[in-house]
Amino acid sequence: MSSVLIVDVDWTNPKHGQDLIDMLQVYATDLMGGGQGLLPNTKANLFDALGKLGNCHSILAYVEEEPAGLLISFEGFSTFACKPLLNLHDIVVSGPFRGRGISKLLMNRAEEIARELGCCKITLEVLSGNKVAQSAYAAFGFEGYQLDAEQGTALFWQKKIS
Repeated sequence: MSSVLIVDVDWTNPKHGQDLIDMLQVYATDLMGGGQGLLPNTKANLFDALGKLGNCHSILAYVEEEPAGLLISFEGFSTFACKPLLNLHDIVVSGPFRGRGISKLLMNRAEEIARELGCCKITLEVLSGNKVAQSAYAAFGFEGYQLDAEQGTALFWQKKIS
């Protein structure tokens, strides 16, 4: 089996930019990513926009110099703990590279970043039908979030603005 190289995205590196967009396109065209693909404006501007944020931590996985995986995360803040948190926003492993432990390597690096930032927790969202991802996240130590069993687990909702 080929070795996997895990690298933090360098926001000044055009190859990292192209690889990030290519991997995110893999995710966006997958059923679990909505199946629609990225809009042209997103493809053209996302890398620069993420690099300007200052709170985005992204990680690429390579197998024999080919992009194989991507994790994009953002710093947030826990008001209850009064500490930062790291939200794993996008995680994707390209089809030919699945089943090789790449998502675990990406999450390991994300956890290292979270510890470096002094985060109290790492969060993510996952579709209820994505049992493969849920299994991987559970194996890594993630679990459903609840404050009180009688009140149930947290739900992730959205309201689109534009």
